[in-house]
Amino acid sequence: AGVFEFRVPADSNAYFNDRFAAIFGLSRDELPPPERFRDWFFESIHPDERLRATELREEFIQGQTREFAAEFRIRHKNGTWRSVSCHAAAAARAADGAVTELVGILLDRTEEKHLEEQFRQAQKMEAIGRLAGGIAHDFNNLLTVISNFGEFVLERLRPGSGAHEDMQEVLKAARRAEKLTEQLLAYSRRRPVAPSVLNVNGLVGDVDKMLRRLIGDEIEFRTKLAPDLWNVKIDSGGLEQVLVNLAVNARDAMPDGGRLSIETDNIEVGDQYVTTTGRDVPAGRYVAISISDNGIGMDEETKARLFEPFFTTKEPGKGTGLGLATCYGIVKQAGGFIWVYSEPGHGTTFRVLLPREAAEAEPERDPTQSEKMRGTETLLVVEDEEPVRGLVVRLLSMLGYTILEAANAAEALEIAASTQAQIHAVVTDIVMPDMNGPQLVQRLSELHPEMKPVYMSGYTRGAIELDETIVLVQKPFSPKELARKVREALDDERD
Repeated sequence: AGVFEFRVPADSNAYFNDRFAAIFGLSRDELPPPERFRDWFFESIHPDERLRATELREEFIQGQTREFAAEFRIRHKNGTWRSVSCHAAAAARAADGAVTELVGILLDRTEEKHLEEQFRQAQKMEAIGRLAGGIAHDFNNLLTVISNFGEFVLERLRPGSGAHEDMQEVLKAARRAEKLTEQLLAYSRRRPVAPSVLNVNGLVGDVDKMLRRLIGDEIEFRTKLAPDLWNVKIDSGGLEQVLVNLAVNARDAMPDGGRLSIETDNIEVGDQYVTTTGRDVPAGRYVAISISDNGIGMDEETKARLFEPFFTTKEPGKGTGLGLATCYGIVKQAGGFIWVYSEPGHGTTFRVLLPREAAEAEPERDPTQSEKMRGTETLLVVEDEEPVRGLVVRLLSMLGYTILEAANAAEALEIAASTQAQIHAVVTDIVMPDMNGPQLVQRLSELHPEMKPVYMSGYTRGAIELDETIVLVQKPFSPKELARKVREALDDERD
């Protein structure tokens, strides 16, 4: 604590310890003389808080209050503002109760205030994320029905007719809505992911041409990729989306052209790193990705709300406010961290840290696997939303499958126990009220060991990670996607 003691009015009898001076970024020799101390001290207080602090001081000096206690910001020698709390008590009083000598302490609470703000921001983001995830999950069920039944209607309409064109517009709107819910799910960390071990340098190389097309010729694009970069484990499509969103934001921040760079590096995070950045990053090894521009930059108010869904500084119609929220969710879901450095007029740098993965990068799977769509196997469809269940049953029946259907896990277990036929696959929602999809599959496998699971989800509650052995149909889905995923599961020869 910074300790001070002096007389009122000030004279040569004054004391300040080294810590008191250090809070202002000064040495003891740089402190003002005692007769200047009071004016200097209150001139150092932030203008927005100076009047109230002065009023409290006068009430204390005149004996109207027992102590002086206030929190305010003071100007540091380097020009920044430090948050402090100041407490003073009377060491001596005059006959009328006025303070003639006082002693006090000054506490620097800047880091504490910063951590409190981080905690409040994290709580707010988590609450918004839960709300966004719940809305998106329910909305995806509706979109699944709208999109697929819209396709059924479209097939019956004469191409070129007004009704046919109207239905095409309906389906276009549904696809735009699907993109919005996908972004909400990414923000809320409820987006089903298939993480794989990969090297970020390779991914940057893969999206290089696309990014150059997106940002245009007026912006100079550079990459600086660290040799021998460590691997990370993340959904490759999600990380690609992060890079694209950040590049597009950088482009929009440079309307007259500029420079955009993507850099990668290996870093080891220790206590010193955490302290200097003020970020709650556990010590360890990380791959750092920095996306920098020399555009218009951002003020503190904008940075504080940057990752909130639907917050945007762009003109109406030019942004949904979900791009950076999506980046936040994707990075957090991978166990990483993202933050921004920016000043108005001096550009912006987004920095992403992803935990190092010791395993080797995984080879890409053959995208042409399992192209056959139709089948004659028996499938058990489990879905608590009746419109979605009816749609899935209809689509799979049209492909030649024999369908058993259940509205919940209890019905599914009853059907599986009573049927004499082999159930080749179960197509089940992941989130259901009485038992979730993985739990149901485990119970069903005791009755039908050869049965293959196919999961459906608008999101995975509890951030269930999906490896390559798990087949997932992401709501909303198209008939072709559902057919392909079912065949993928049925044709998988692994145990």
